[in-house]
Amino acid sequence: MKKACPVVLRNQEGDPEILVFKHPLAGTQLVKGTIEPGEADLAAAERELREEAGIALRALYQLLEWQRHPDEPIWAICMMESGHNLPEQWQHLCEDDGGHLFEYFWHPFGTTAEFKLAPCFC
Repeated sequence: MKKACPVVLRNQEGDPEILVFKHPLAGTQLVKGTIEPGEADLAAAERELREEAGIALRALYQLLEWQRHPDEPIWAICMMESGHNLPEQWQHLCEDDGGHLFEYFWHPFGTTAEFKLAPCFC
């Protein structure tokens, strides 16, 4: 199985930040999801960002493919267009799996946080 993880960055007053969200059951996460059969990695990253965050940004390139263990998914980590025009925070109802309200915000680099790449409930 292969998964896509779109990475959205912005530079806020000289400090880089990454877009994350709080899942109501699973904590702070990056956007991610399963790549559908026949779907290109970059197209999957764009689709997952639309579905999970309600925003449309273009996927620029794939940063890397990563697999933690041989029995786990392969992750296509994709760099998206800058999020400099996005709000400070917002909520989005992800309709998969019965619907979950995700709370999006910007997390500064250089601070400690746990991000989960495990499949989410959405």
